[in-house]
Amino acid sequence: MADKELTFWDHLDELRRVLFRVLGVWFVLAVGYFIAMPYLFDKVILAPCHNDFVFYDLLRWIGQELDLHDDFFTQEFHVKLININLAAPFFIHMSTAFWMSVVTAAPYLFYEVWRFVRPALYPNEVKGVRKALGIGTVMFFVGVLLGYFMVYPLTLRFLSTYQLSSAIENQISLNSYIDNFMMLVLCMGLAFELPLVTWLLSLLGVVHKDFLRKYRRHAIVLIVIAAAIITPTGDPFTLTVVAVPLYLLYELSILMIREKKE
Repeated sequence: MADKELTFWDHLDELRRVLFRVLGVWFVLAVGYFIAMPYLFDKVILAPCHNDFVFYDLLRWIGQELDLHDDFFTQEFHVKLININLAAPFFIHMSTAFWMSVVTAAPYLFYEVWRFVRPALYPNEVKGVRKALGIGTVMFFVGVLLGYFMVYPLTLRFLSTYQLSSAIENQISLNSYIDNFMMLVLCMGLAFELPLVTWLLSLLGVVHKDFLRKYRRHAIVLIVIAAAIITPTGDPFTLTVVAVPLYLLYELSILMIREKKE
């Protein structure tokens, strides 16, 4: 515990300083990303639009090794974006730089949370909370990377080539591309925070091991439904890519919770 007992206003003042530091880091990163955005846009954000994206190369390699001739493994893929809003490039430039700064500043955010709550913890709680925040940081980035390298490319390839009628030509707008890109990548990052959220809920007494074990079958059904919503491609491979990690996260959540004491 802290050597000096802080008043409510002291805690509020410390929280204010934490918020200012976090906003300062976000601002610095956002400025850096804004300057580097033309390069990042071409090489990172628009990379899934091109046929030489690393995940498409992996699919073609799997198709060759297993002698699979389905379009899923052999498809040549290119997407050309269009812009129909005069101010869209500028605002997307700013918003993308901001959201990239938010994602990359996650470790610092967790560190500030740790510094803020540590004085209120008992010695036997410090190790557990520190471990949870560390795991939460790693899992967030694992989810972001999975969303970027697998989930979004598969979703983009399916939706951009899906045709309701041969008389309708698909033209993907810049706004639509960026909205779906940010949503899926961030959703995957947040989904991988499930073990941390579950652990925190267990500390509050909301959930416990027996509850999660009892409703494991129900959770599997919900996970498959969630995976189908996140990746509306319709193929079993994509569904499995998303559903299996989510189920493993559920099992990890059970492992992180201590047995309920009588």
